[in-house]
Amino acid sequence: MQNKPATVITGTGCYIPDFVKTNRDFTGHNFYAEDNKILDIEPQIIVEKFKKITGIEERRYADSNIDSSDMAAIAAQRAIEDAGCDPETIDQIIVAHNFGNVIKHTIQTDAMPALAARVKHALKIKNPSCIPYDILFGCPGWIQGVIQADAYFKAGLAKKCLVIGTETLSRVLDMYDRDSMIFSDGAGACILEVKDSSETQSGILGSSVQSHCGDEVNYLNLGKSFYPDSDPRIRYIKMKGRKVYEYAMKHVPEAMKICLDKSGISIADVKKVFIHQANEKMDEAIIKELYKLYGITNVPVNIMPMSIHNLGNSSVATVPTLFDMVRKGLMPEHALHEGDVILFASVGAGMSINAVCYRI
Repeated sequence: MQNKPATVITGTGCYIPDFVKTNRDFTGHNFYAEDNKILDIEPQIIVEKFKKITGIEERRYADSNIDSSDMAAIAAQRAIEDAGCDPETIDQIIVAHNFGNVIKHTIQTDAMPALAARVKHALKIKNPSCIPYDILFGCPGWIQGVIQADAYFKAGLAKKCLVIGTETLSRVLDMYDRDSMIFSDGAGACILEVKDSSETQSGILGSSVQSHCGDEVNYLNLGKSFYPDSDPRIRYIKMKGRKVYEYAMKHVPEAMKICLDKSGISIADVKKVFIHQANEKMDEAIIKELYKLYGITNVPVNIMPMSIHNLGNSSVATVPTLFDMVRKGLMPEHALHEGDVILFASVGAGMSINAVCYRI
């Protein structure tokens, strides 16, 4: 009987911008509501309430001379070095993002050529059989790239893929919108390789993906500034926070359970859950609901690493960045060991959800 191929993560890397934007920096802002009326609440109170809900104390913004593709290339180079692989042997470069490159002080996006093509250029890869392409899948984009790489491996169409999530959300923010405090910049990457399952116990065990595009399609989109005198031709990232929360609570735990069930894994065997860093309270509630689906009321301590407090929500970059940090011992309270089963999960614009079960 022929052994099945195993999709293994052999290297990871990330890029975390140096510039720190703290909550205190927002206390001098005037915030407006969707009806373009100024909020009759002191900015300091708005910021304090924001921290209690999201857990975010500070976030990172990219320098003006660094674009999404630049961060992607840096994270990719670190993943390649970590994997110890020859870049010329990479079959595919998959880059997940939402807005392409957004030049500082403009609101115009640039995704031609594809960011993946720019990464290939930056890495100086000459191999014409290395195919670069982008994914637009909202915040779950990096995980979706991992799922696609796994599918290509199983189809026998690739043996090694570089999957990257990168975003400069700081350049599409409406400073008059409270939700602007959530978002940040960064990039995370991994090298995935196909291995013979007879040689390793590591690899992807299963995955699940869902999408709901009814009214949910407008929960995250581009819209005009809340500031009444703003230029209506310029659009910024907008989010219906309550709707996103309700959607996530209803669908994400179920999708995670489907992934585990397809993988033949008990919830008791999951050592860590790497979930999209969107909102601390929401992520905690999702994990509690997941365990409830198995009739468990007490969630294990330290099951869910969190980087949102200091890094904010960098969309497609949150999960690979968090995984890289834990994998390399940068979060001492968390550790991974050979044989550990972990779960990746995300939710975002679309609305879309996905999850991947993986054994270290």
